[in-house]
Amino acid sequence: MSNTELKSRTRGDYVYFLTYRTRWSDNDTYSHMNNAIYYHLFDSIINTYLIEQCGLQPGPSKSASIGLVVSSFCRFFAPLSFPQPVDLGLRVSHLGKSSVAYEVGVFGDGSNEPAAVGGYTHVFVDSETRKSRDMEVKTRAGLERLLPARAESAKL
Repeated sequence: MSNTELKSRTRGDYVYFLTYRTRWSDNDTYSHMNNAIYYHLFDSIINTYLIEQCGLQPGPSKSASIGLVVSSFCRFFAPLSFPQPVDLGLRVSHLGKSSVAYEVGVFGDGSNEPAAVGGYTHVFVDSETRKSRDMEVKTRAGLERLLPARAESAKL
């Protein structure tokens, strides 16, 4: 996906939202949110959604399958910094049999244009053997609600 396409996203392109209150420690020496923090935010919204909407139960041996991150990305468009609250929007850009690509829009408080867009791809594997497996029915049903085609009717 091109930077232009990602930068043109708005809040309306995302289905599920969380608000994050930035912390002083999120800032780097340049007084803006450190790049690594964005990946913490991606993890937070994706795993919150998986727990709330897909039946994920964190912890050892809680599930027959787990999602492993196989790729990630982030494009930065505008700086954010403490004490600014940010809104995180989540959507699914691709849903396969055993994989899902998530996209997260990071919006400054009140902005309709993203300060950053990023995400990652999970491949679901057997929790013991680590071999690829089809995602569980409840997981798939929850993730289908994040597909853009369903965004209009499924705002969460």
